[in-house]
Amino acid sequence: MAQVFAFGRDDLARIRFTVSPLWEVMSALRVLVEPPRRAYHLPWLDAVRPDLDQLDLTPLLLLSPRSGWTPDFLSPVSAGPDATITGELARVRDTPAEQVAYEVRRSLTQRTGAPVPEAAWRLLDDPLATRALLADLLERCWQLLIAPHWPRLRDLLDADLAFRAQTLADHGLERMLGDLHPRVRWTDHALVIDEAPAARCQLRGSGLLLMPSVFVWPSLAVVTDPPAHPALVYPARGIAELWQPARTPHSGALARLLGRTRAALLESLAEPASTHTLASRHEIAPSTVSEHLAALRDARLVICRRHRHAVLYQRTPLGTELAAGGHQQPPGEKTANR
Repeated sequence: MAQVFAFGRDDLARIRFTVSPLWEVMSALRVLVEPPRRAYHLPWLDAVRPDLDQLDLTPLLLLSPRSGWTPDFLSPVSAGPDATITGELARVRDTPAEQVAYEVRRSLTQRTGAPVPEAAWRLLDDPLATRALLADLLERCWQLLIAPHWPRLRDLLDADLAFRAQTLADHGLERMLGDLHPRVRWTDHALVIDEAPAARCQLRGSGLLLMPSVFVWPSLAVVTDPPAHPALVYPARGIAELWQPARTPHSGALARLLGRTRAALLESLAEPASTHTLASRHEIAPSTVSEHLAALRDARLVICRRHRHAVLYQRTPLGTELAAGGHQQPPGEKTANR
């Protein structure tokens, strides 16, 4: 089975990328309750666990079935990469009462597995009260679970957007779309998501929003139902090193060559990151990070580029070769799909 986004004449010209803080909130809740999603997020789980006692997640979890439909109004897909949590929460609070009632009812009835708890049906008694309850809870989840880590998460999302843009420039749209996820492929004027419920979404000139997500891994998510804009949510690149840089067998040798801190910074730039993120990741002062990055830049091991409002550092080919211990891929050898 497969989910298909069917492209019309103008839809390819209307593909856009977006980022959603509120989507990360909802996806993070799934990490809390679904162990298979936790592999790369254990340090985050350790960090947020003390705050979970301050949250009653029951209303949101009742509407987030493992197998079923989650209301779209809880994570409205924004039309561009500059969405803010304030704006997205405002959209939740502005959702019409009839849409809240419809989507809550659909979520409670379109699911499989355990029976719906009796308490869940009470969410239909007063849609406006339910909307306020859920919006306030989403805001509290943002404050406790995501906001303290948002600069690091946003760096990773921005790095993914930059990579997709470079892939598009270097290899074209078909390669860029086909590299989003192993289950995604472009064929015959359609984007096909394999191993998904059979469905076909005719874009009809609306285009498609593509949204990287930190917490959706290892899954994909599709948004197809009006009034939401058609969207595909895919795992952002680099989450394996998001919370703690991976050490390699030659990390010690690299530290002896460059110094421990500079070696660690170089290794952790497998994906671009900002000074703030690197400082948080390595628990050192931003001024110290800047000093070491300047030395690495002078040695032509890293470069910095501005991406919208942030300055991201990334390794040069020389820096990548050094961080990899000199074991780079031979020229001309093809890279396997991730």
